Amino acid sequence: MDHPSTEARWIKPYGDTQDDGRVQLSFTLPVALDENAKEAARRLALAMGLDEPAVAHAEDMGQGFSFYIVYGQLKHRVDLNRIQVARPEFEVLAKDAIDALIKERMGRRMVVLGACIETDAHTVGIDAIMNMKGFNGHKGLESYHAIRAINMGAQVDSEDLVARAIEEQADVILVSQVVTQKNIHLDNLTRLSDILEAEGLRERVILVVGGPRITHELAKELGYDAGFGPGSYAEHVASFAIDAWIKRNAHKAE
Repeated sequence: MDHPSTEARWIKPYGDTQDDGRVQLSFTLPVALDENAKEAARRLALAMGLDEPAVAHAEDMGQGFSFYIVYGQLKHRVDLNRIQVARPEFEVLAKDAIDALIKERMGRRMVVLGACIETDAHTVGIDAIMNMKGFNGHKGLESYHAIRAINMGAQVDSEDLVARAIEEQADVILVSQVVTQKNIHLDNLTRLSDILEAEGLRERVILVVGGPRITHELAKELGYDAGFGPGSYAEHVASFAIDAWIKRNAHKAE
């Protein structure tokens, strides 16, 4: 969402010098590599709004496809002060602080159920958040003493996920969606949310989704409590989960 600001802060991509607008992009064309294909790539870059584009690299991919890396100068700019990205509001806590808060406020272990749903077989995201070793020096939810983390893995049917959530009395359902071709992730995520609604479980669980094309704004539109994109770790998810649980149960108490 965009909001007006009294003072503009215009920015452009940086390449060799400040505000030169230099960018590099890559794409595939459904044609064999030849000089005409290279020129087509260059003209496409022109149509995208790049000045003086040049094909820096071209490679034949076989079977009538070719790959291009194009370098050029972007003429457009944006006002950074008019941009306000929707994000979940919560304090990111350290692992020990999260464990202590869950113990204090819940008086039991938080049950977090995670999975890649439907046809998605890419577990790198869900494993980074759920598994003991975590990712990039950030321990996963399995290492948290106050969390019972259950990783169901890949290609889990939404019905099976919901059934397991009922069986385990899950507090949080964490879904990873990496495959996004033809926006299949939108269909998958909507289906899970609809099933939870139909079963009368939506208000009983904190529903979180993560993935390379996931934003908090998109997650909310699809009926989820939060969305996490690249650069998110277990402590982000866990901090949000206990914060959301506290707020939800405080509201119920009222």
